[in-house]
Amino acid sequence: DDIIWMGPQKKVAELAQEVGVEKTLPWSKLDQMIKKAFQQGKRVHFVPQYRHDNLLKLSELTGITPSLINSYVSVDLIKAIVELRLIKSDEEVAEIEKALEISYDMNLLAMKMTKPGMYEREVAGAVEGVVLSAGSMVSFPIIFTVRGEVLHGHSHENLMQEGQLLVLDSGAESPNHYASDITRTFPVSGKFTQLQKDIYEVVLTAQMEAIEMMKPELPFKEVHLHAAKVIVEGMKNLGFMKGNVESAVEAGAHALFFPHGLGHPLGLDVHDLEGLGENYVGYDETVQRSDQFGLAYLRFARELKPGMIMTVEPGIYFMPELTAQWKNENKHAEFIDYEKVGKTLGFGGIRIEDDVLVTKDGYRVLGKPIPKTVEEVEKACEAQ
Repeated sequence: DDIIWMGPQKKVAELAQEVGVEKTLPWSKLDQMIKKAFQQGKRVHFVPQYRHDNLLKLSELTGITPSLINSYVSVDLIKAIVELRLIKSDEEVAEIEKALEISYDMNLLAMKMTKPGMYEREVAGAVEGVVLSAGSMVSFPIIFTVRGEVLHGHSHENLMQEGQLLVLDSGAESPNHYASDITRTFPVSGKFTQLQKDIYEVVLTAQMEAIEMMKPELPFKEVHLHAAKVIVEGMKNLGFMKGNVESAVEAGAHALFFPHGLGHPLGLDVHDLEGLGENYVGYDETVQRSDQFGLAYLRFARELKPGMIMTVEPGIYFMPELTAQWKNENKHAEFIDYEKVGKTLGFGGIRIEDDVLVTKDGYRVLGKPIPKTVEEVEKACEAQ
């Protein structure tokens, strides 16, 4: 039946040999093997599940109620997988760079194609077509929106107008399914307004200084907090914030504009390994997750190691609902000029993201450079 619908397929034994597994048995023997292991008092290891068919299968194999399966996962196995996959081999790095070749074409096409009067879906569809034409698939649903303040806005129904900013957050898969993840922000008209340019430069400075900090043994949380300080300093210079920069970041006031974490591990998934439990991936005995708004969303805080690949993606957003809530609560009023912020609602958002490899003595930004300075972005948009 499988051959009729899908063509000739490799046998499990053949696939196993390719990854160094010598012994295989038919799937029908699994139930018997698990029961035998339990009878012998052996520990059966499994990782968290999110697919309902797998939850039901594990329930059938172990006798544990489906709703409780993920309460019995193996922390030892989770930690072993995390340590194995966080550190990328040269071959894995090369795979991600293959995906980034596609990302380059995706972003250049969007910059060249976009113009006022088009719907987002027209460009988003063409960008996804670049991936399909390369024999690949997107690594996650494309974010392409003039509503950049909506962090994961996947609707593409807005009519793009003069004066608006676009956020394109997208990625592709390599032939062996490693992911890229790139974000660029550019003006619909091809030219930034002065305010857009000023805020964009703050985000770009935060991103570049964060990247330049990266090295082994440095906690990624420190990189995140430095980016936050750059953003506060920049927004203070533009009149949106006030007061002491260090105190503002310590209090979490920057999260009105930068409410998410600086980045996350990248690999076989975009938010790599997080299905195993984010705290096992990004946190350990040396650093615990904060409960402060904004900082709590930092997915990875622990020390960097050679071979890790991280996204670095600071942003500045003007969120009407969040601003209204904080203003009503008079929250962080000593650090935020709510009158000036209120006049800028409708601005949208700006995010800039690259994929960065931690090397033994520093870092390397992966892939062919995609336009990201104001001059580079405007030049790329000129070709439209």
